[in-house]
Amino acid sequence: MANVTDLQSKYSKLAQEYSKLRAQNQVLKKAVVDEQTASCSLKDELKQKEQSLRKVEQEMDSLSFRNQQLTKRVELLQEELLLSESKSKKSKNKGDSPSQVSLEAQSVFDEDLQKKIQENERLHIQFYEADEQYRRQEAQLGARLGQLEKESEQHQAVVDALNRKYTDAIEKLQNEKARLEVKAQTLEREAKDCRIRTEECQQQLRKYQSEVTSQLKHSSSVIQEKVPFNDTQLSDYNSLNVPLHNRRHQLKARDMAAQALGFVQNLVSALLNFHSYMEQRVHIYPLDSSIEAISPVNLKFSQYLHENASYLRPLEEHLLQLHHSITEDGITALETLAKLQDFSRSFSSYSSFLQKILPYQLQSLEEECEVSLCTTALASKNRQLQKDMKKLTTVFQKLKSYVALLALPSVCSDAMCQSSANAVFTQMSACLHSLHDAATELSQHYSQKASLEQDLPTVTQKFRTTNECLLSSLASLTNSCGKMATFFSNNLDFLASCPGYSPRGGFLNPRQADSMMENKRRAATYMSTIRKVRSESVAYREALANRHVLTSSTESREGLMQQVAQSQEKISRLEQEKEHWLLEAQLGQVRLQKEIQRIAQLEAQITTGCPAESHSATDDPDPMCADAPEPDQDTSVIGMLTVTPCSESAADQESREHLIKHHYMSRVSELTTQLQMCDSKAVHFHAECRAVAKRLAMAEKCRETLTEELKLAHQNITRLQDELSTTKRSYEDQLSMMSDHLCSMNDTLSKQRDEIDTLKLASKGNSKKNKSR
Repeated sequence: MANVTDLQSKYSKLAQEYSKLRAQNQVLKKAVVDEQTASCSLKDELKQKEQSLRKVEQEMDSLSFRNQQLTKRVELLQEELLLSESKSKKSKNKGDSPSQVSLEAQSVFDEDLQKKIQENERLHIQFYEADEQYRRQEAQLGARLGQLEKESEQHQAVVDALNRKYTDAIEKLQNEKARLEVKAQTLEREAKDCRIRTEECQQQLRKYQSEVTSQLKHSSSVIQEKVPFNDTQLSDYNSLNVPLHNRRHQLKARDMAAQALGFVQNLVSALLNFHSYMEQRVHIYPLDSSIEAISPVNLKFSQYLHENASYLRPLEEHLLQLHHSITEDGITALETLAKLQDFSRSFSSYSSFLQKILPYQLQSLEEECEVSLCTTALASKNRQLQKDMKKLTTVFQKLKSYVALLALPSVCSDAMCQSSANAVFTQMSACLHSLHDAATELSQHYSQKASLEQDLPTVTQKFRTTNECLLSSLASLTNSCGKMATFFSNNLDFLASCPGYSPRGGFLNPRQADSMMENKRRAATYMSTIRKVRSESVAYREALANRHVLTSSTESREGLMQQVAQSQEKISRLEQEKEHWLLEAQLGQVRLQKEIQRIAQLEAQITTGCPAESHSATDDPDPMCADAPEPDQDTSVIGMLTVTPCSESAADQESREHLIKHHYMSRVSELTTQLQMCDSKAVHFHAECRAVAKRLAMAEKCRETLTEELKLAHQNITRLQDELSTTKRSYEDQLSMMSDHLCSMNDTLSKQRDEIDTLKLASKGNSKKNKSR
């Protein structure tokens, strides 16, 4: 049962870890998808910026081309101006009319030149603005590109870390799966063995049932014919009878005590962890004791919490003593469980301990609410935790009163005692369910509080780990409380039922029944002591004769040598007799089997009521024939044994032969038991070797799969590194091309500026000349 509960707890832990990893995987997948969409949108924006850049470049090219056209136009206009000036000089000598014409033409040319100059300035301003906009866009795109590269590197590092984490988790889960599969196979084999044993037990049960029914019929017939009166009608006579012992009730009570011990051990370990981690948290938050002194309330609270083991360990020890006090041959009832008083006292002391630390715990939570970083949500969670701790302490107080009621000796009548015990067990079951509810609410509220405290700026890694340990201890506390509540509610009928120890009618006090069982045990021990076989002894005259022989033989060395030779001969003779008696033991076993078959046939005939038939001499051998003396010569494996008649009496010879036979039969039984033990050990070692071989094969398969996965991972890493190098190379090429293009654009812009400046200077010189003229 313990192995099954361990497996279930491990499976639940694995399922919880798997669900956590699955939830984290979903969140990380969502984050990766969001980052991918963001990168795609940024790539689209980069493409749009590149398109706008190309448009600006085209406009720049068109403007440069237009500028070149304007420069050519200006040059043509200057040439025409020079020609007109030369013509005007020639026409001065001719008269006023041509001069007026030339002046009008010059004025037209001046206006046209002024318009061209203004248009050139406007185009220059547009060109300058386009250049500045182009530079700003280029700087923005470069910064954005660097930021995107950093973000991509960060995301790649996160993805690599997650891949490593998931591979480690997968390896752990695969190892756990293989171990659980091996354990499941062993459990299946054990289940098969148990099925075979149950079938054998059922067959034996049928056999015993048939024997018991036959004996019952025989005894009932004897009682009807022989018993003169019935003493079950009068209670005074009936109380003198030995009570019936309910062995099934005792086995069930011992099994339930073992299960309750396991649940209480889990509860004690969870409470120990909870108090220890709470003490560690008090030293960390809201003030770190390593940096500054904590408040007096928290200091006193931590001192009280440090004493939790002295209150919790006696619970486990006293319940263990209670489990050991429940035996198969005893009587288990509330009146006979003396160890329940010790458990009640230890439980009462732990309940008073909870009441003692409750005000300090409430005050500690109030101090946490008074911290400047405490938010309103965190303060509300602290108030909820205060209510939960009060509720938990109240439930333990109720349980203390119920356990104390069960431990009190009964002073009322039997019927009232049984009804009160039923009410106490029912109320205790409801109280255990309320304890499970209180532990569940405390765990939920504390998990919400821990999630809120994760966002605080002053939270350290030590504080986070302490919170995680507290949450795990609360989860184990909730689990153990739930198991205890379900166990108690499932077995409530058995706990509330009366053991029913009664001497064939009526009711007997369990204390009287316990004293009767104690007297029965004493009588059994007394009978076993008087039936013990006395140790072998030697007659006084024979001992004196042996002593005289021993003293006389020690006087000379020759006598000792003769004794050694005689002892060697005796040893060889005893070896031959040993083989002889082995054969005799085999013959006796055959005769015993025949006698057992004959007795079984007689019992079957007696049960059926048929008269006993006369048996022939071949079916029922005469016992005197079995005790007849053996022949003088016997042929064994060693050789022929010759038995010489001695001068002793026939009775002494038979007693000696009986002792020798008993000794060698015990020796043979010891050797057979040793052989059976060796065979069982060999079978066990063979099964272990097979299991180890299977585990080795499974480990080899797992190693091969892991090597293949490692190769695939290395291939993926190399592929990703190649892709990263190619992307880096392409980005570097694009940046170099953009830088070259910008250099060429700067050169062309500088040339155009120089040309525009020269044109401006030329136009200014021409205007000054025209004004001077």
